[in-house]
Order: sequence, then C-alpha cells, then structure tokens
Amino acid sequence: MNNLFASGFQFSEIIDFLERSKLAKVEFTSLMRQGMVEGLGLSEIFLRLQFSPAVVTQIALAESHGNLVETMKLVETNLRKIESVKKKLISIATYPVILLSFLILIMVGMKNYLIPELASDTASHNIAVNIVSNLPTIFSCLSISTLILVLLLIWKIKRTSPLKNYQFASRIPLIKGYTKLYVTAYFTREWGVLISQGLELKEIFQISSNARSKLFAEVGQELDKKLVLGEEFHKSSQSLKIFTPELSLMIEYGEMKGKLGQELLIFSEESWEKFFQKINQIMQLIQPLIFLFVALAIVLIYAAMLLPIYQNINMAV
Repeated sequence: MNNLFASGFQFSEIIDFLERSKLAKVEFTSLMRQGMVEGLGLSEIFLRLQFSPAVVTQIALAESHGNLVETMKLVETNLRKIESVKKKLISIATYPVILLSFLILIMVGMKNYLIPELASDTASHNIAVNIVSNLPTIFSCLSISTLILVLLLIWKIKRTSPLKNYQFASRIPLIKGYTKLYVTAYFTREWGVLISQGLELKEIFQISSNARSKLFAEVGQELDKKLVLGEEFHKSSQSLKIFTPELSLMIEYGEMKGKLGQELLIFSEESWEKFFQKINQIMQLIQPLIFLFVALAIVLIYAAMLLPIYQNINMAV
C-alpha cells in the first residue's frame, strides 16, 4: 500500500490491485472496500482490519497533517525491522531450545532408570547426581512459576493505565533504556511532523488526546493540562519520566532555533536507529547464554554418570 500510494494510486485502485494480485485475503479487501463505501477514513479502516493501536494512531495523525506517504513508509520500515527481530529471535532460540528439551528428556530417563541403579550404593551419591535427579522437577517448578508471574503481570498491565505502565517500565534497570528509546522515537516523529505542518502545541495535544492509542491519548492529555498551567514543553515532557533525558534538551534547543519540528524529526530517526541497535545487541547475547546453560546441563549429566563409576573403581582398588 505504501508503494502504491507513493506512485499516485487512489485508494479504490489500491483495493482493486490487492484483489487481483491476491496479495491480501478476500476478507481483508472486502472490509477495505466496505469501509471506503461507508466513507470511513484510512485509520478507521485499519482499525477494522485489527491493526495495532500504534499503527492506527500514526495513520490517524497522518490524516491530520497530510503526510500519509511518509508515515506509511515509516510504519512499513519499522514493522519490517520488528519482524526481522522476531525472526532472528526464533532462529537464535530454536536450536538451543530443541537441544535443551532433549537434555531434559535424558535427565528424566536418568532419574527413572540410571540414577536408581547408581544410588543403590551409598558411595555413589554426589552433588551432580542429586542435581540431575532433581533438575526436571526444578525446571518444571520454575516454568510454572514463570507462567504464573507472566499471567499476573499481564492482568496487572491491563488494569493499569498505559502511561503508568510505561512510567513503571522506565524505572526497571534492565529494560528502561529500551522503553524510553521506543517511546521517544515514536512520539518525537509524530510531534515533529505536526509541528512542521504549522500546528500549535495546543492543537497537537488536543489531537493526541483523541488518538486510538491509549498511551498517545494519555500523554496528550497530560501535556495539554501542563500547557494550560503555563509549564514549558521541554519541562512538561521531562516530568512524565517516559522519555530519554536528551529529549528535553532537544526540545529546548529546537525552540530556541525556531526549528523544533525539524529537530524532532532528526532526533526521532536517531532514536529509532539506537533502539534497533540495542535490540540487535541483546539478540546477540541471548544465544550464548542459552548455550552456556545447555553446556552446564551436559557437564552435569557426564558428572552424574562418571563420578559414581570412578568412586566404585576407587573403592574396588
């Protein structure tokens, strides 16, 4: 759709192309055509198609400032990068997870068949045998506990406002850098485009307050309140504690130069680059950590099998 819009195609022509090329399911194009007949905007059609609230919000804002092609290009680029990260994570984790599953099956077999034979002799007891013997149980308990914690966390997140969730995430040491970079890149791009189109901050915050994304709406409402109270933009953005510290300085610098919109757009591009760089860095750490755990499990299995044999040999000597 981005390529077709950029080439000058009308929305009806894009739907026809998607239907004939079979690039999209029939249900998908039918909903698009129905929305067009009803006079819905592109963002409302995307909402019907169950696009994420973040994408719907970006398209809705693009409809306000008229820069639809650039917005769709950015959305496409970011979605491709996110998809690439997901594929990379799956490829990194697949082999170690399969190997770990086989190791757990081996440990279960050892616990039920080999270890009882070794443990029949009191001299054969050792730490490795005890660990391997209890590792399947430990792993199961950890998995169940992790699942319960994740479900409780999801329940808590759904009952709390998105702004408070992001403020909480921005305080957690391991993920605060990723959270702040993502939110900063997301907001500064939209603010930069709207400001470059000549909109006042009051108008921008009011538009944001009605966005489909609950986070975008809450931030818009908070900034609008602070603007009414006379608080400067760079100070009010800093007080939310969900953006990187550099954003406040960039806003103040942009206002002084009278080029806030351009500065925010440049800052947004840099923030997106940093965000995906950090994601790629953490991806490169995941596989070695998984393999380290697998290696430790293999060492324990060998120790559990060989140490009792060596002990029995020493006793026989």
